[in-house]
Amino acid sequence: MKISVQAEPFDYGALSNAFAQGHTHVGAVVTFCGIVRDDDLGGLSTMEIEHYPGMTEKAIRAHAKTAKDRFSLAEVLVIHRYGSLKPGEMIMMVATAAPHRNDAFKGAEFLMDYLKSRAPFWKKEIVNGEPRWVDAKPEDEDALSRW
Repeated sequence: MKISVQAEPFDYGALSNAFAQGHTHVGAVVTFCGIVRDDDLGGLSTMEIEHYPGMTEKAIRAHAKTAKDRFSLAEVLVIHRYGSLKPGEMIMMVATAAPHRNDAFKGAEFLMDYLKSRAPFWKKEIVNGEPRWVDAKPEDEDALSRW
């Protein structure tokens, strides 16, 4: 299990390929990459993401362990960036490996729903020069209720 909270960009393709290599005991690998989205059609200049080092990694690691146990995952990778990010930049990545595809998909969704709504990150968007804190959306909360 690898958890990384980092400021630096990551190479999604290289990480996806490396994650999928050498697994002879799994039948499925699922990867997901989240991208900073400009819902304001050109108004978003920056998304600023803050976290508490140590606490954030610990919380994500605990949730990843829960996912690993609950969905019989053979391997888990979670990367989440912090700092100032521009629209179009990769913000996070989740990868899961499991003997069966259903578990790999469910495990990835379980992790993504947590990262979107509950992981200890604080997000502020700068839209048309004005800062605004980002709250979890009702649909993000609804997604959590299925677990």
